[in-house]
Amino acid sequence: MIEALRQAFNASWRPDGYEAYKARLAAAVGSRIGFRICETPVFLPPALRDAMVKGALEMWDQLLEPAALERSKEAVPAEFDVPGSDDHPLFAQADFAIVEDEGRLVPRLIELQGFPSLYAFQLLQGRLCAEMVPRERLEFLLGGLDQEGYLRVVGDAILGGLPPPNVVLLDLDPPGQGTYPDFAATERLFGIRAVCPTDVEKRGRELWYERDGTRTRILRVYNRVIVDELIAKNVDLPFRLTDELDVQWAGHPNWFFRWSKHALPGLKHPLVPEARLLSTFDRPPEDLERWVLKPLFSFSGTGVNVDPTPEDLAAVPEAERTRTLLMRKVDYAPVIEAPDGTRSRVEVRVMFVWQDGQPRPVTTLARLSQGRMMGVKFNRDKTWVGSSSCLWPRG
Repeated sequence: MIEALRQAFNASWRPDGYEAYKARLAAAVGSRIGFRICETPVFLPPALRDAMVKGALEMWDQLLEPAALERSKEAVPAEFDVPGSDDHPLFAQADFAIVEDEGRLVPRLIELQGFPSLYAFQLLQGRLCAEMVPRERLEFLLGGLDQEGYLRVVGDAILGGLPPPNVVLLDLDPPGQGTYPDFAATERLFGIRAVCPTDVEKRGRELWYERDGTRTRILRVYNRVIVDELIAKNVDLPFRLTDELDVQWAGHPNWFFRWSKHALPGLKHPLVPEARLLSTFDRPPEDLERWVLKPLFSFSGTGVNVDPTPEDLAAVPEAERTRTLLMRKVDYAPVIEAPDGTRSRVEVRVMFVWQDGQPRPVTTLARLSQGRMMGVKFNRDKTWVGSSSCLWPRG
């Protein structure tokens, strides 16, 4: 999207250089990377970057208003209401599609979440993306952070001042998760292990796990458990997330629900497309072809219907209509040109960490697609798609 950088990068791009980049990234992470790594960084114009950061901060302000906070509690199912929810999330992300509006590239919100993302992986990927353009002075971190500052801010949020052995990254079957490269990178950067909750022992209000042959107390949980997966796999845990436990949460599990698609209908912002709960419609909208049907909570985007029919809407059970969203379609612009002339669409995730009670932007994540949606199943056998980082000129 910065034309001079794009032309120079495409002119110098070679398949062997791409393979070397992927090998360096896997070595830096410390694991095999199962998801597709894109061939190119995204060259993000500073004005577009700043519009996304500013927009997200304004949305956080709206969502932190007392009435909005109270409304967000309705999103938490009683069976997953974990005690001790705090006043704001510790981690938050806003996902923006890049679209064209009256000849200008602008962001449009697709989704938001109060749940951790790939904070460790993105530092390593951003660093190596910048190394792919060695003759340019490019940055990938936000908020005036350098790499040391990023490690300090993110590390403080994850560890909370505790020794790494007493902090665990919790997720089901960590080696089997698509996000395992981030788990491996988290251990390398911050010293905390990825642990399956089925391997945790509950002793009264305490949680313990085995680390290098020693039973070790868990004092803080970097929570990456997706409740949808917990339900889908019907996993029998040795404790319940809703138990009264003597552990700290980084961040608290309730924010997975409270800041999610559930929050979209309450947001009033020029970067946010219209979104309404299905239960608020007496009849299908006349321009239904311009809407997307989404479950509020779905594992890896399952259940999203980009071409809903009136019959699809009618088939949603009454009990689920308050947990299903209709959202205006967003037309991603094909802004990333590949050397062979094909073009990719891009979605940018702006990533935040709360520091001293305030949201701080720290970095971005990018996903490129040539299919109708982001995600592997829409981009099979395509190139110049997948995971990437955004770069912009220094200063």
